[in-house]
Amino acid sequence: MDTILMIIKLLGGLAMFLYGMEIMGDGLKQGSGNTLKNVLGKLTKNVFLGLLTGTLVTAVIQSSTATIVLTVGLLGAGILNLRQAVSIVLGANIGTTVTAQIIRLMDIESSGGSILVFFKPDTLAPIALVIGIICVMFLKKESAKNVGMIALGFGILFMGLLGMTDAVEPLSSSKAFADILAYFTNMPLLGILTGLVLTVIVQSSSAMVGILQALSSTGVMTFNLVYPIIMGINLGTCVTTALVCSIGSSKDAKRTGIVHIVFNTIGTILFMILMEVLRRVGFMPDLWNGVVDSGIIANFQTIFNLVTAIVLLPFTGVLVKIACAIVKDDEVEEGETYPELAALDSKLMMTPPIALSAVTKLAVNMAQIAQENIALGIKQFKEFDAERSTQINLSEDKLDCFTDRADHYLIELSTHIKSESDKRQHSMLMQCIRDIERIGDYATNFDELAKKKEDQDVSFSKTAKKELALINDAIQEILRLTIEAMQDEDNDYVARRIEPLEEVIDDMVLLLKNRHTDRLCEGVCSINGGLIFMDILTYLERTADQCSNIAMLVLGKNNDEISKNHHLYMQELHASNDQSYLAEQENRRAQYLVPIKNLK
Repeated sequence: MDTILMIIKLLGGLAMFLYGMEIMGDGLKQGSGNTLKNVLGKLTKNVFLGLLTGTLVTAVIQSSTATIVLTVGLLGAGILNLRQAVSIVLGANIGTTVTAQIIRLMDIESSGGSILVFFKPDTLAPIALVIGIICVMFLKKESAKNVGMIALGFGILFMGLLGMTDAVEPLSSSKAFADILAYFTNMPLLGILTGLVLTVIVQSSSAMVGILQALSSTGVMTFNLVYPIIMGINLGTCVTTALVCSIGSSKDAKRTGIVHIVFNTIGTILFMILMEVLRRVGFMPDLWNGVVDSGIIANFQTIFNLVTAIVLLPFTGVLVKIACAIVKDDEVEEGETYPELAALDSKLMMTPPIALSAVTKLAVNMAQIAQENIALGIKQFKEFDAERSTQINLSEDKLDCFTDRADHYLIELSTHIKSESDKRQHSMLMQCIRDIERIGDYATNFDELAKKKEDQDVSFSKTAKKELALINDAIQEILRLTIEAMQDEDNDYVARRIEPLEEVIDDMVLLLKNRHTDRLCEGVCSINGGLIFMDILTYLERTADQCSNIAMLVLGKNNDEISKNHHLYMQELHASNDQSYLAEQENRRAQYLVPIKNLK
């Protein structure tokens, strides 16, 4: 009965430990999501920087598996290449040791009057829980709630650790437990296998090391017993990674999982040889059969991962070649019709800012395709080309497919989003995607009108052709600004330049419609040609309107007043004497409206 109660307490402590680590990791990710996005998104080809990045990111989110899963998502999104991903994997192994270094606080010894007493887990855990609950329940700022989640997770983690320590305390006087340890001490390979299997079951290397550190409180765990188990734990964590990397992923993602296995296997073999040599030559003779505490366990895990990473870092290229030899290029890859859609990897949803960045990148790609299609559509009026028409329709199909996938991805992503800034970005993208898709539709409208013009043998006057060329220049400019505004997340300057140009385009359309009506009345232009020209102007005006909508969405992302009521903002802007707005509008009139007025 005592054994059953001990197991129940141990599992209860483990459950609290895992839950605390999850909460703390979530709080850290929410609080540093944009930082993670910037760090990973701007990673250079330097493998040392990749190693450092993997270490820091894993230290932040408290999970090497989570870091590698995130890396696989960025690999599929085209943000990272395989060599960069491998360097991050090497760093992830180092970063995961931070948890063990935190847990070593159990070893702090202090007298009742020492300030160190506040850093002992049995004191620190309640303090962290109190701070966490105050931040979560009574403070409204998002940043404060993130701090609260981190503190709660930290407190629950240590409460679980204390629970595990209390559960295993009777083992210190158990002869059966001592006999089992003696058996394992003389069989390092069995220790490696035990660590591997238990880590695969628990699905957390940090939790397994935490259990070892809790067991060290019994005072009967020796270094000879512990170090093979730690190596087995490192092997176990890469099995989970390999499984995650192999499910519905690209060849490079599978190779990343293979590299992790190869890296940890080689590291374990090399270190086992090194440890055996050191033991035989009598290096630190008191270490091997000496009793370990949580600090020694943490230090060995850190040294093992750090040394292994440093030794194998120069051989990153070799590891990549091994992975490429195992996962060959000639395999039939289950992929997308459009490779760009690989960017929308569900693995990125674990860090919403990075997932949103991937959608933004796709939206910009869509806008560029739509801009090119508009240019091709207008070109059809100069000289209709059936092949160009096919190209326009293929691009339109691509835009429709992108829109459908982006919509589904954003809907799925919505359940993962918690921060207000991410919610605003999500809302902006949901609407922007639709506006871009409509711009693409206008390109097919131009193509259809051009075909109609061809079939009816309609021709435009020289003046009409010049007018169309000038207003097309303005449309291409507003599309360019829209794309730039979407790409630049922190600068509203470009977005604010769109509305003055849209107003000028409206004036141009009104002028051209009136002028074309006069040509119809004078008989200079045919009725069929006049109707087609009028329709062209209508679709051009709508294109500019969609650009204006996107600009308002971009501005509204960081401005609640604009976000809540676009129309009111537009009315106030048009009625105001905003000097920057008026100056931009005047420049655009001189650039586009005046030349059209001077056309004859």
